[in-house]
Amino acid sequence: MTTSEQREGVGSWADPERLARYRERVFHERAVLRDACADAAGAQRRVLEALLSFNAGTAFGREHGFGRIRTLEEFRAAVPIRDYGALAPWIERAAAGEANVLSADRPEVFFTSSGTTGAHKKIPVTPGFMRTTFFPFYFAAWAPLIEHFPDVLASPDAVLNLKHDPIAAPPVTASGHPHVGASQADLGTTFGEPLSAEPGTGAPWAVLPVPVDPGDHLEKMYLRLRMAVESDVRCVIGINPAMVAALPYQLNQWWPRIVQDVRDGTLAGHPHTAPNPRRAVELAELARRHGTVRPAHVWPRMRALFCWTTGLASLYLPRLREEFGAGVTLLPAPVAASEGPLAVPLDRHPTAGSLVATAALYEFVDADAELTAHSATLRPDELEPGRDYHVVFSHIGGLYRYAGGDVARVLDHRDGVPRLQYAGRGSLSDAVGERLRDAQTVRALTAALAASGLELRNVACRVRPDATGTPAYEFALASPTPWSYDEDRRFLADLDRALGEESPGYLHARVERRLGSPALRHLHPDAFLRDWQTTVATGVRPTQVKDRLFRQDARQWQQLTEGADA
Repeated sequence: MTTSEQREGVGSWADPERLARYRERVFHERAVLRDACADAAGAQRRVLEALLSFNAGTAFGREHGFGRIRTLEEFRAAVPIRDYGALAPWIERAAAGEANVLSADRPEVFFTSSGTTGAHKKIPVTPGFMRTTFFPFYFAAWAPLIEHFPDVLASPDAVLNLKHDPIAAPPVTASGHPHVGASQADLGTTFGEPLSAEPGTGAPWAVLPVPVDPGDHLEKMYLRLRMAVESDVRCVIGINPAMVAALPYQLNQWWPRIVQDVRDGTLAGHPHTAPNPRRAVELAELARRHGTVRPAHVWPRMRALFCWTTGLASLYLPRLREEFGAGVTLLPAPVAASEGPLAVPLDRHPTAGSLVATAALYEFVDADAELTAHSATLRPDELEPGRDYHVVFSHIGGLYRYAGGDVARVLDHRDGVPRLQYAGRGSLSDAVGERLRDAQTVRALTAALAASGLELRNVACRVRPDATGTPAYEFALASPTPWSYDEDRRFLADLDRALGEESPGYLHARVERRLGSPALRHLHPDAFLRDWQTTVATGVRPTQVKDRLFRQDARQWQQLTEGADA
């Protein structure tokens, strides 16, 4: 969002008429998606027909014969599955300003997204994509929050939106189009959607009132947090759960500075408002009384957290939620990426969302199979509950049979469509043929923790030689309380067994002694939070610093563990 749009948003979020129109739009889009579930196959067929006809005259459409394709089978035969790297030459042509490359629409924005290598992608964002793919799921995603917790919209500063990060002078592509994160784009002005500003974007801290280096993300987070402690925050939006986990840590790390700024009415030393000694005394008393200051102490009327709730986050969110208050509800963010949506929660289910059948054409490949250009794919109605799948999608904005690298797990089929959970990245840890995936490892960790009643705050692993020189998995974990030697031993035995149950490749490697027994390394309880802060301090946007399970990179492992042993 631009600065002017955000300042206008402060007033509009306090306007009852604006709020009524926003609520109406949110519930309307949810109703449309629910209705579409009754004929999901028809919705998928219409998505394919629309993208083929609209983009038949593009360079990509001509090369792949869009004008002759009539069925899904013909589309599969004509267009191979591609990842970003394979599609990049086409995207770069569009980013350089060439028209009619992937879509008949000209991209107005290019979303940035970090891949597994850290390289910044350029995701073309067209008006057609926004109208048919993005906005319907985007509005519907807020329905459970504002339906069941309407007080989060009671005032513009009732929501602390951690992902919102507008920039006045965004970086651009060679053609001069903004190349920004989805949370930085000016969607309202660019695409004619004045209601697109999401909850929390009208807060006083949405546009920082003091100068700050655009790349100094920690300072921006400090300033927003310092301003928010003077408000009655009811909801925290993070999307990336690592950002939500960082908030209690930052609150204590910056506490003396926050209290001083509140007392003096300053923002990082800059004059801001009138001094507020009464609130400063209240905040200082919280520290004296509780020792560790928690978000629940600062904002006692907190109602909800909105972020991804699966993957590694599923291991620490139950305990983290207590930091924000005993009655706080966790609401899952949509299963989506910068490239497009997959599923959106239409109710208060804690982890799963319904397939957005109207947004894109979806195909799936069993996650245990290698994903290739010519992999056989499944339709949504062919998916089996309790299984993991690579996600392949196509949409009118110019991505065709695109494999973004994510794996989804099918919870069940409900109201005509599968309900899906984000299961992790599709990349493998494969030192000796074990082919171990994120989702398998998280489920094994969950089972091992449950077997002995243990908890952790986060975990990462790598393969390294054991005492005999045999490759073996080392798990570095941070736990809220110390574990005994016996608990370590039992946990490792349970984890080893669960990994074997999840992954036949792991089991065979262990039986054949190609893989040694797993080992534990206990880290300081705050090790992963420190690691997160360190990475953000290098200039990486907080939304892109996500939980990482497999850390084979020696530099990343050293950053996490150096000086952090418990």
